Amino acid sequence: MQKNEIVRVTIEDIGMNGEGIGRVNGYTLFIKDAVIGDEVEAKVMKAKKSYGYARLLKIIQPSNDRVPARCAFARKCGGCQIQEMAYKKQLLYKERKVKENLERIGGFDKETIEKVMEPIVGMGASAVQQPTVEENLMSGAKSASDIVFGYRNKAQFPFGTDKEGNPITGFYAGRTHTIIANTDCALGVPQNQEILETILSFMKKYKISSYDEKTGTGLIRHVLIRYGFKTGELMVCLVINGRRIPHADILIEMLNTVEKMTSITISTNMKQTNVIMGHTFEVLWGQDHITDYIGNIKYEISPLSFYQVNPVQTEKLYGLALAYAELKGTETVWDLYCGIGTISLFLAQGAKQVYGVEIVPQAIENARRNAKCNGIENTQFYVGKAEEVLPRYYEQYAETHPRESAHADVIVVDPPRKGCDVALLETIAKMQPEKIVYVSCDSATLARDLKYLCGRGYELKKGRAVDMFPHTVHVETIIKLSRKIKENQKA
Repeated sequence: MQKNEIVRVTIEDIGMNGEGIGRVNGYTLFIKDAVIGDEVEAKVMKAKKSYGYARLLKIIQPSNDRVPARCAFARKCGGCQIQEMAYKKQLLYKERKVKENLERIGGFDKETIEKVMEPIVGMGASAVQQPTVEENLMSGAKSASDIVFGYRNKAQFPFGTDKEGNPITGFYAGRTHTIIANTDCALGVPQNQEILETILSFMKKYKISSYDEKTGTGLIRHVLIRYGFKTGELMVCLVINGRRIPHADILIEMLNTVEKMTSITISTNMKQTNVIMGHTFEVLWGQDHITDYIGNIKYEISPLSFYQVNPVQTEKLYGLALAYAELKGTETVWDLYCGIGTISLFLAQGAKQVYGVEIVPQAIENARRNAKCNGIENTQFYVGKAEEVLPRYYEQYAETHPRESAHADVIVVDPPRKGCDVALLETIAKMQPEKIVYVSCDSATLARDLKYLCGRGYELKKGRAVDMFPHTVHVETIIKLSRKIKENQKA
């Protein structure tokens, strides 16, 4: 296969990043925006010995699983990789992706995986039973797409400048930092568009510049918008390359025309970095947080807080975490990477004591406030890296209790995409909890960590994928591990 060659190919599979996979005379091609079952015409852009990458030119015969994209920028934007795939097929793809990683990276056999893994929890489904898309539609939704759009309670929009010198905002094109101008993201709430257009209007009128990554000049870098699905409260945080916004009082007045505006803040970030937020924030108007609920637990959410972006699915995910923990009211639980205490407070409803660990000080402050405002007294939160806090606790306990080891009944981990540090996994295994509940946003690092833990006395008991991010290739997974009972401990 040669670069620039035009080929006709039928898509047979889908890759880990959502690209279609087809073969021409045994040669494998990865083709972005193609769906399994499509017959397409594509141009080879990069050719290696046994595989290559091609650009979709034309769909000759569409797949039965192809659906029209709701967003006009779906192919250009880097946010949605599989919006043109029927939702039912998206779920099958994500479920298979998790299972393949467990087999390929984790080393678990197919029989074990099929026995352990329950059906994926899609939008419109309960965590107890996964209805088909058809059953979802019978329950009241007009179409599959009505279930799976407008689900994000948080969005971060970069700002830039168009060729005419006007400020623009939207999302980056895939694998670039080129902004696709669009104020109406289909995954976000409708209020996002009103807020963004208000800010753009303000910037244009008062000649407020957008940040330029190449020169490091310009003021407005990003805008973070958060929305409370159950409270309706809105937060706007402007990330700026400076200390203040000229005419900020007028901007505040303009933003206050948006219903339920609750918090307007700024976060200074003057570094030439890909990191969006600054380390701190300042309140311009209103509160320093908004509130929302997961189940009956109330949470205060600040600009710097980690909070799951899909609250509908989060409630199902955390419900599974609580079910997998099987708490009876006597247990000591550690919740590592606890954020603002979202899982911790869920678990505290059924545990004797919950300890939470999180590296972000503001998140721990939120966690303590969240415990207090919910009247939950059996939680304690620590600031620090989980891979440092837990091993240090284990060592200090050994010094003060020479005849016994530190123990936890249940340990819950919800790490970032890179997974858990080996030092943390080692300490978890030493503490010998009866159960480990692992919540993961990357099934590859999950599989790696499960392999480590299962080599140190644990076995898979239950698992489930939860679709937190429809139209993207990302999927959340939750796994329950139990400590193996040795032969001499039986009977």
